[in-house]
Amino acid sequence: MIQMEGKTLNYTVLIEQDEDGMYIATVPDIPGCYTQGKTVEQAMERVKEAIQVCIEAEELEDILPMKFIGIQQVEVKV
Repeated sequence: MIQMEGKTLNYTVLIEQDEDGMYIATVPDIPGCYTQGKTVEQAMERVKEAIQVCIEAEELEDILPMKFIGIQQVEVKV
């Protein structure tokens, strides 16, 4: 949840773990907005800061979060 000029916005954050064990937090609604942390909690704290920086830097007031529906994994043979 991010507050902006009296508004509160809820963004969906995708968290993945890389091969080194770091947690990568990505905000699908804001292109290029991501960060990482050693724990999920650290990644979540950092992603809040990243969202605020992205909004301020790009003046993205018009980019509103999309409604989250769900996440599914797909198995593909290669």
